Amino acid sequence: MATDYYGVLGLSRGASDADIKKAYRRLARDLHPDVNPDPEAKERFQEVSRAYQALTDPDKRRIVDLGGDPFDSGAGAAAGSPFGGAGFGGLGDIMDAFFGGGMGTRGPRSRVRAGDDALIALELDLEQTVFGTTETITVDTAVLCGTCAGAGTAPGTHPTTCVTCSGRGEVQSVQRSFLGQVVSSRPCPTCAGTGQVIPDPCPECGSEGRVRARQDIQVKVPAGVEDGMRIRLTGRGEVGPGGGPAGDLYVEIRERPHPVFTRDGEDLHCHVALPMTAAALGTTLPLTLLDGEDTDVDVRPGTQAGTVLTLRGQGAPRLRATGRGNLHVHVDVQTPTRLDAEQEKLLRELAVLRGEDRPGPAETQGGLFSRVRNSFK
Repeated sequence: MATDYYGVLGLSRGASDADIKKAYRRLARDLHPDVNPDPEAKERFQEVSRAYQALTDPDKRRIVDLGGDPFDSGAGAAAGSPFGGAGFGGLGDIMDAFFGGGMGTRGPRSRVRAGDDALIALELDLEQTVFGTTETITVDTAVLCGTCAGAGTAPGTHPTTCVTCSGRGEVQSVQRSFLGQVVSSRPCPTCAGTGQVIPDPCPECGSEGRVRARQDIQVKVPAGVEDGMRIRLTGRGEVGPGGGPAGDLYVEIRERPHPVFTRDGEDLHCHVALPMTAAALGTTLPLTLLDGEDTDVDVRPGTQAGTVLTLRGQGAPRLRATGRGNLHVHVDVQTPTRLDAEQEKLLRELAVLRGEDRPGPAETQGGLFSRVRNSFK
């Protein structure tokens, strides 16, 4: 039973060429393997491409309209034939392959092919990746030709059947062997296997069906993206040859270094310098967060160098979940390197009061360090 190629594209018989092309582009954009990895979608894409080839070629469409199938090889071997299902219709096809028939006939291929994907880098500040933003990027890409709408022909003209291959898309060569004449097929060099030639190419695209152009595209960057992540914009890549469906545009995020904060996934980190006296006595530390809000961080008396104070919920939003990460404040205790006479006198008096001025006769250096450390607890 012949395949209903009109039904495959969701069209009724008598559909115009423009309707066929529009239906194919719509379906191919959703079913192309680069867009939809579902195995069923891949099979469906092949059916759609086959239907498009059948209905855009005048000779094939004539066969379809007469109730036939232009891709039917006429395999008439019985189901139980030992030669069926191996790439030949039966013994007759095998004999034809060696003694004058066509071998491996595929028919003309479509001029319309899917476009390539494109990749562009987008540099953002830490604030933009953490809280999200909308940016406009300029890309140099292939777009549909506005003069011929992808047909590749000059206005008012149409492709013609290739005289070299008579529209078959391939040519055959015959070689003699001990078995007789061996016929092999290869794509037609005149029409590149399409079965058609364009005698009057479009003056704008030169029969390509697409032209190079610069486009401004808005990119919505979700909150929480990280350096190196890619955002896919479906159908914003290059238009394919013959006005085929466009590929995808991938935008790769490049995060600029921040002068204060660093990032580890959903958590943020920063370092604060704290005087030795403030670490010993305790203090309230003012801190400006990444979003510009001011907050106070409580530093307890006796805070040691390397202490990490965690502010929960002040990190980056979780990209695929709710809530936010944390902000980790690393405390760097500063020990004075230069003291005036009064400061040195007061510090020595404090050391005497705390018993830290000199070690005892039997006290080891390690014991002194332990006692000094414990005295601040």
